[in-house]
Amino acid sequence: MATIAVLGTLDSKGEEHAFVAALIARHGHKPLLIDVGTGGPATVQPDITREQVAASAGIDLAALMAKKDRGECVVAMTKAAPACVAKLAAEGRIDGIISLGGGGGTAIGTAAMRALPLGFPKLMVSTLAAGNVAPYLGTKDITMMPSIADVAGLNRLSRVIFTRAAGAICGMVSVEPTIGAAKPLIVASQFGNTTTCVTEAKKVLEAAGYEVLVFAATGTGGRIMESVIESGIVSGVLDVTTTEWADELVGGNLNAGPERMDAAAKANIPVVVAPGCLDMVNFGEKASVPAKFAGRNFYIHNPQITLMRTTADECRQLGAIVAKKANAYQAGTAIMIPRKAISVISAAGQPFHDAVADEALFTALKSNATVTVQEFDLAINDKEFAQACAYKLIELIGCRS
Repeated sequence: MATIAVLGTLDSKGEEHAFVAALIARHGHKPLLIDVGTGGPATVQPDITREQVAASAGIDLAALMAKKDRGECVVAMTKAAPACVAKLAAEGRIDGIISLGGGGGTAIGTAAMRALPLGFPKLMVSTLAAGNVAPYLGTKDITMMPSIADVAGLNRLSRVIFTRAAGAICGMVSVEPTIGAAKPLIVASQFGNTTTCVTEAKKVLEAAGYEVLVFAATGTGGRIMESVIESGIVSGVLDVTTTEWADELVGGNLNAGPERMDAAAKANIPVVVAPGCLDMVNFGEKASVPAKFAGRNFYIHNPQITLMRTTADECRQLGAIVAKKANAYQAGTAIMIPRKAISVISAAGQPFHDAVADEALFTALKSNATVTVQEFDLAINDKEFAQACAYKLIELIGCRS
């Protein structure tokens, strides 16, 4: 029997959560009702009270509720609920979580879910599920299910939706994933312009007995990769596509935030870094490019994606940023520089070829790095460069054994 947390504001939506809890019990699992409401008294008896939830984050709930500020109460519960459920999960007291809500309930429910590890069953039934859910999901595998109508009582529609939701979370906790033989895990960053490099490196790494998990360097992909690294399940990082830093610095669409490249230092694992695709900043369709970039070198990747060539000054800054990030890696690292091209379109004769900008990047990498830097008279997608990156990472991991 699995235990499933049923988390919600039991003052205003107690009937709905109690309905789901009863269905979970009918499926042979144990529901654990958790109250995160901050309005009137709970309308159903919770297993974990709002006071206990608040105490998980050291919050004086009585004092908070006395202010009668709903916004402040919701913010407080988005801090307390994650602390509460993370502790429950760490202690093995819950095996899955479900929540139902509108704006406030979704904020609290998904905040709690983001505190749980990847692979842990998470289901949020929400009025917001049909819109932009990126802020609610973060980098976690939260399943969002549209409530269709508001979560406001039980009716002929909501009973169907909630019944399916209860069945879904019960199915999630009942199915044991088949992972296969455990191999040391390596994560790699990839863009369309570095796919050939990563594909070849992946062959070498897999032949050496590693499992390789590839993430698209699209902003979200980089953030998720950082989250996986931070989880402690990764043995090494092949970060050959650091392009998201170009978007972060210049203001493109695919930035992964200032913490990109930080997780490996915290996880204390070996890393191989390359300046893959630091020649490009990503925007949407051409008309969406900010006017301040008029006159720059653009390449239409497809009707929805416009690439902009980074300048020598931007490359100089990017080299310094990437080198300083790499300097923080204490478990062994190397910066690998492919001098002939850092993407398909930066090679000689291609639209983004700019020897001056590339040299500014390479010089900044070398002058700011305190870790090993290796240069190759190759393009990033040359087979020999890809293999060199893979073998260097294997060597660095081996030095730790």
